[in-house]
Amino acid sequence: MHREGTDTAENTGRAPRAMRTGTAVGVTVAVLAVTNLANNRWWPSFGMLTAVVVSAVLLGVLFLAGGTWADAGLAPATLGRGARWAVLLVALVGVVYAGAALLPATRGSFADERYGALTGGQVALRVLATVPLGTVLLEEVAFRGVLYGLVRRARGAVWATTVSSVLFGLWHVLPSLHLASVKPVLTSVLGSSTYGATVAVVGAVLFTGAAGVLFCELRRRSGSLLAPMGLHWAVNAFGYLVGFLLR
Repeated sequence: MHREGTDTAENTGRAPRAMRTGTAVGVTVAVLAVTNLANNRWWPSFGMLTAVVVSAVLLGVLFLAGGTWADAGLAPATLGRGARWAVLLVALVGVVYAGAALLPATRGSFADERYGALTGGQVALRVLATVPLGTVLLEEVAFRGVLYGLVRRARGAVWATTVSSVLFGLWHVLPSLHLASVKPVLTSVLGSSTYGATVAVVGAVLFTGAAGVLFCELRRRSGSLLAPMGLHWAVNAFGYLVGFLLR
């Protein structure tokens, strides 16, 4: 017989916990650290496979800590609402990118040396597979799904947003190391020195951290991971597409 007011798996609707929340957060961060090195240093060509496997592993960590699909932002009841948010956000990004591509003042921001040797098929592969699976699935499940869900259960939405967004910014350190040299708009301002590269990395971390706050807020307001997934995909995929078309 349980005392009145005692939380149990039965009366909270959560699975019995095999792992403490703090331990689950630590395991999640450790897995992401190894994954970041794997994607950027060790096995970058296996990025999509890594993303799918790691996403499943991190969801398993969430469930071992007593989490649910709702904690991950993937409760069936919220998917319809999240999908509507996603469609609206994709359309909005499409309009903004189209306008920026047409204006001479902002067109140069899409220039990127990495697009120079890409074919149309390679761009299509990135837009339809690499970005949604290799980038969006992993990063949204990890940062706005598992990490956000774990920390929010323990400390609330503000702490969840803070932890998720700070780690999301740091996640982009390795991918940003050569950013100043491949983006002409940055090279013209920062040059190709070590100082310029450092400034570019710090800027990327701050920018992606701020983007993480926006993604977390979309997750909170919509109740679904599909909303930040839609925006995340649109920003990255349309960036590839517009950059390729304007090269």
